[in-house]
Amino acid sequence: MKPIIEKLPVSGNHSFLACTYRTPNFEVPWHQHIEYELILFTEGEGVAFVGNYVGEFTTGDIFFLGSNLPHTFQKDNKEMMTSAVVVQFREDFWGEGFLSLPESARIRELFDVAAGGLKLNEKIRRRLIPLMQDLEKQSGFKRVIRLCECLEMIATASDYEIVSTQEVKAYNAKHKERLDAVFQFSLDNFQNGITLEQIASCAGMSVPAFCSYFKKSTKKTYIDFLNEIRIGYACKALIDTRQNIESICYESGFNTLANFNRQFARLKRQTPSSYRKRFVKQDER
Repeated sequence: MKPIIEKLPVSGNHSFLACTYRTPNFEVPWHQHIEYELILFTEGEGVAFVGNYVGEFTTGDIFFLGSNLPHTFQKDNKEMMTSAVVVQFREDFWGEGFLSLPESARIRELFDVAAGGLKLNEKIRRRLIPLMQDLEKQSGFKRVIRLCECLEMIATASDYEIVSTQEVKAYNAKHKERLDAVFQFSLDNFQNGITLEQIASCAGMSVPAFCSYFKKSTKKTYIDFLNEIRIGYACKALIDTRQNIESICYESGFNTLANFNRQFARLKRQTPSSYRKRFVKQDER
């Protein structure tokens, strides 16, 4: 699957994009674009890849992504329907001088932190969801006003998690194609044993060269990245199924229960059983 520089269509009547994309139009590979992106998931769930971040996404989640930040959202299974309200805009779509205004100071600061990608927390999501859904329906200058309201709400609340520590830059075609091949192979095979020899071969590199390249590109080792994918899958299984933890461990691609528990605690700061109990209690409220 060849990586792309995505450019979603903007009609002649609009200066920025705001519309719903649903399966099969939702699915896109590892990609990047110059536009900032505000995305609200209205259906489906899966694994989010943003820069060097690997985590879950589910219905109701909202991400705000900075310019040229590579990302993809992979649904849990091929049959699942997934949809999202996608808002994309360029930094200068409202004119070159707008962000220089003193009144725009908080928006400038928001754009700076969005370089790492933001996952919004529950409190701000509840307030922002109706605004984003209304934004898609608006026309004329009301669209611009509604977008400004969305950005102002995020900027003033500061109720978000910065998800990626990867340096943002415009990747060259060869670099993007190599990373896309690595990411896709990992997504397709994480439940099986993936050796460093296999993934290095996928990238067309020797093992030492690949390890150095991946660490430099993502600021983490490939093994850490692979474990994050596996733990993300395990989290969904703990919430959505009644499988015992040992079965989930092996289904997620881990060879031993001890390593699974260790990696889960490292990434989630709790045990798998505690994680499951927390979500069961939330569902019972």
